[in-house]
Amino acid sequence: MTHFHSTPNPQHQGENDSRSMTFMIPLRARLLTILASVLSVGMVLVSPQIVDGDDWNQWLGPNRDSVWNESGVITEIPKDGLNLVWRAPISAGFSGPAVADGRVFITDFVREKGDPTFDAGKRSKLSGIERIHCLDQKTGEKVWTKEFKREYNMSYALGPRATPTVDGDKVYCLGAEGHLQCFDAAKGDVIWQRDLKKDYGLDECPMWGFSAHPLVHGDSLYCVVGGKESVAVAFNKNDGRELWRSLSAKSQGYCPPTMINAGGTDQLLIFHPEGVHSLDPSSGKVFWNVKLAPAYDMSIIAPIKHGDYLLITALQNATVLLKLDKAKPAVTEVWRGKGTNPDHNPPVVFENHIYGVDVKGRMRCIDLVSGERKWESLATCPNGRPASSTTGFVVRNGNHWYITTEQGELMIAKMTPEGFEEIGRAKMVEPTAENWGRKIVWSHPAFAGKCVFARNDKEIVCYSLAK
Repeated sequence: MTHFHSTPNPQHQGENDSRSMTFMIPLRARLLTILASVLSVGMVLVSPQIVDGDDWNQWLGPNRDSVWNESGVITEIPKDGLNLVWRAPISAGFSGPAVADGRVFITDFVREKGDPTFDAGKRSKLSGIERIHCLDQKTGEKVWTKEFKREYNMSYALGPRATPTVDGDKVYCLGAEGHLQCFDAAKGDVIWQRDLKKDYGLDECPMWGFSAHPLVHGDSLYCVVGGKESVAVAFNKNDGRELWRSLSAKSQGYCPPTMINAGGTDQLLIFHPEGVHSLDPSSGKVFWNVKLAPAYDMSIIAPIKHGDYLLITALQNATVLLKLDKAKPAVTEVWRGKGTNPDHNPPVVFENHIYGVDVKGRMRCIDLVSGERKWESLATCPNGRPASSTTGFVVRNGNHWYITTEQGELMIAKMTPEGFEEIGRAKMVEPTAENWGRKIVWSHPAFAGKCVFARNDKEIVCYSLAK
């Protein structure tokens, strides 16, 4: 439930306060004259460290694989902690930031009426303003903000879940209640929009909101929607026209659409609460399907292709490893039901081993081919103890791993099949949400320009990770 849950937001304190965007931008201590002039207009500066580098234009990065390829970044935490570049106030949400072409995109929700519930099985009704912000990547200054009146009716009803997807001059956003919008990335103009609940006859959104990050491939935008024969829908990315719809299920789940190439063919993978399907991206026709039933309809983690293998993992042993056919779109089952796999948060598969955090917060290494556990560590658990519905976001850069804990820390570690070595950790943001009696951060960060961008329900921050 980690990539779609949201975090609490203080009650709206007035239109001017809640919608203002006062930003803190970088400061060099030696530039005293600049400091004086900036302070005169009410802005505070910190040390600018952003350099040109790779983008992180969507959920889990450019290839949606949690791999960060930039060089020249730190491999241990500095003695004085991470170097803050800027911070900017935002409101509540689970969506992570997307960084592209010198801009940072982030969504949030300003609550105006209603009280959220943190009971995973109960909905709550709220009203407020759902927003998308575009910030300058180097300074955190606001480029543009768009606001939309929204009514929420879901569990953990605190803000958008899906990370924006940036494609060229457009950015695509999916709101918690299914409002799909395409914006001009530079200006913020709405190019097209759809109300998925209304357009596809849904009575309500999923229990934990629309959470499946939209996927761009070619001229198509793929979304998980729901409803009869419309769990998966392809839209023209330029004008929002429906291209095709496919699949029916008892619910749509929370797993984003995934594109792979196997058997000489592009295949669109849709994992809903009744199984995983491979579709023809051009028509929605089913190539193959495998039954899989995660607990509580929690199809969350996107299928992971590694060589000729395809891993689908979910809560309570709803896990299967498939072997992809090399000649055509087809699969054979290798193993099923292993209870040792990360089942709650997106893991990373590297050199035939799975590295990720399970539902109790334990970091585990699993042999991909056999499904057997190699080791586990409590380093990612709150206070070093397993706890229900614990999050840890794992990103690999070469042989080093950058792990975001739900306490808002960035941990640098080494992980191999032989063991886990923590190199160091530092706080990025304070945990501001509530879950099972503890404070949490449940939003995946972005890594771009040799920096990390992280958020909670009060602010988004940028720290330099450049050597």
